[in-house]
Amino acid sequence: MSIKLTILGFNSALPTAFTHPTAQLLNIAERHFLIDCGEGTQVQLRKAKAKFNRINHIFISHLHGDHVFGLIGLISTFQLLGRDTALHIHGPKGIEEFITTQLRLTESNNSFDIVFNELHTKESVLVFEDDKVEIFSIPLNHRVYTNGYLFREKEKPRKLNMDTITAFNEIEVCDYQNLKNGKDFILKSGEIISNDYLTFDAPKSLSYAFCSDTKYKPDIVPIIKDVDVLYHESTFLHELKDLAIYTGHSTAKEAALIAKAANAKKLILGHFSNRYHDYKPLLLEAQEEFPNTILPEVLKEIKIKE
Repeated sequence: MSIKLTILGFNSALPTAFTHPTAQLLNIAERHFLIDCGEGTQVQLRKAKAKFNRINHIFISHLHGDHVFGLIGLISTFQLLGRDTALHIHGPKGIEEFITTQLRLTESNNSFDIVFNELHTKESVLVFEDDKVEIFSIPLNHRVYTNGYLFREKEKPRKLNMDTITAFNEIEVCDYQNLKNGKDFILKSGEIISNDYLTFDAPKSLSYAFCSDTKYKPDIVPIIKDVDVLYHESTFLHELKDLAIYTGHSTAKEAALIAKAANAKKLILGHFSNRYHDYKPLLLEAQEEFPNTILPEVLKEIKIKE
């Protein structure tokens, strides 16, 4: 099992002919989540050969245009494609008004329901969960209310050791789920067969944290502790730290310090200022603090493995 991340765009506010605003497609446990939706996201989804009908949940970090201006166009395309399943949009308070006003003024009649989950708390909360995945907000510090998101697989069942299980005639197929859940097996004689003897450890649950626009905010570290991959904005080099503070952003060094403190396995930088045409200095600055740092590549799939 692995998590698959496709970065559709990673630059800051001003789109160019060769760069694209923030948007990511995350496949975790065969759930396809769209994270942010800057201008042109649906074109990038086409290039990534994504299946639009598999995107049922969209997570918006904040209401600045480079993170949300592509959303109404994507909704329109969903309608033209004949979508009939509900679309869930998770984002800051105001996202419902932002979308419904555009739909009303353009006299658009949706063929599907849009379910809004508006966030307003400055505490980390559970945003979504099902039987395999749980997603938490990561409160950030930007010029407007902003959240990142932590995507995490739930604990997986243990694996059956059939070589030892078949040695006990009393263990039947109907007992397998209890064994996967970690329970010991009690024979009719009263003897307890340890679960450790009958099963192998479960595969590791994987995680991904997305931290978009934010000032340096070390108090998010406990939320993302031990994350497998962290995407953290790094708009400026540290020599422009004062400008980063003024505009509500982080430096490459600060992103690396967050990754180091969180014991992340890997760091992906992003959201670079348009003043930079060469991203290597940002990479080198981060790698001084956190060596396992990489630059994003548009449309390249990143696999998060055990």
